[in-house]
Amino acid sequence: MGFKLGLIVNPVAGLGGSVALKGSDNMTKEALAKGAVPKANLRCINALQALQDLDIEVFCWAGDMGADCAAAVGLKTTILGHAATEPSTAQDTLDAAQDILAVGVDVILFAGGDGTARDILNAIRDQVPVVGVPAGVKIHSGVYGITPKAAGQVVKQLVTGELVSLRSQEVRDIDEEAFRNGQVKSRYYGEMLVPKEHQYIQATKSSGKEVESLVVKDIAEFIVDNMQEDIRYIIGSGSTVAAVMDTLGLDNTLLGVDVVANGQLLAADVTAKELLALCTGHQCKMVITLIGGQGHLFGRGNQQLSPELIRLVGLENIHIVATKTKIKQLHNQPILVDTGDPQLDDKLKGLVPVTCGYDDQVLYPIGNPEH
Repeated sequence: MGFKLGLIVNPVAGLGGSVALKGSDNMTKEALAKGAVPKANLRCINALQALQDLDIEVFCWAGDMGADCAAAVGLKTTILGHAATEPSTAQDTLDAAQDILAVGVDVILFAGGDGTARDILNAIRDQVPVVGVPAGVKIHSGVYGITPKAAGQVVKQLVTGELVSLRSQEVRDIDEEAFRNGQVKSRYYGEMLVPKEHQYIQATKSSGKEVESLVVKDIAEFIVDNMQEDIRYIIGSGSTVAAVMDTLGLDNTLLGVDVVANGQLLAADVTAKELLALCTGHQCKMVITLIGGQGHLFGRGNQQLSPELIRLVGLENIHIVATKTKIKQLHNQPILVDTGDPQLDDKLKGLVPVTCGYDDQVLYPIGNPEH
């Protein structure tokens, strides 16, 4: 399964720094007139060098907004569009991000500064993880690697199947006019999902290893603490998910599927037909785990979760839970799906967040082996 990488470069990011403009927002012409030399593409290439010889397809805009960098390191590239002006503008960044989002990439790597991060936040919010290559004058946001090479290494870990934690990180920017007058005014704009290098240290641990029962309890408490009112939750089978019901104080069908809402049991051990009836016309979410060792998410012991139900709930509303120990037992093989609908199985492919503890997620691929 090839990895789909979105790539966005703000080629004028950082222009103002070397010529003492203390930023680049709306200063491109002045910076160039003062002799500033664009460096964002060079920093992006530095990050992409970590990905050479890997099974990756890059989706980006033409020229110095991404395609030139991908070509420089020999990565397979699909060009989705091009900048409306030369040099490109914030609107081009926003449009490129939306084009990349539409093709369904696993992660977006972008090179720029805090202004670029704001533009991408406006385009995609938290719909896909991002990794920032620091190329701007001001880097106050938490979405960037500490260096371009570090940003590339994080993406490489994702591609090669290492466990990488997923965190919401702040996007911040300062008022450049105030900064030029000696004042630092930082403003919070929102958060994006960022894969961060996993340290393999579990908060609930013993001798460096997970204590399974405590970790499962942490997972359950996180799910319950984040349950929303008036949403129907489909609770799948398995002991990890059963801990959610135990935390709620509700009876659980260990090898079946239950439905809860507002802390109450609506239906127990339901059939596929009953699930569709319970969910039609209601906002629903699904909590499900994979079979330990085997790695199947759908199609083994939970056929009640039909293709029709999965489409009705929506892929973005499926919450996968598993301990890191269970994920490591897959030995870097992807999570498997066998819904009975090959088109849906294909749509489910890609990196997904898996909740592995309290407010602790890793990114892991779904993807059946190709035959």
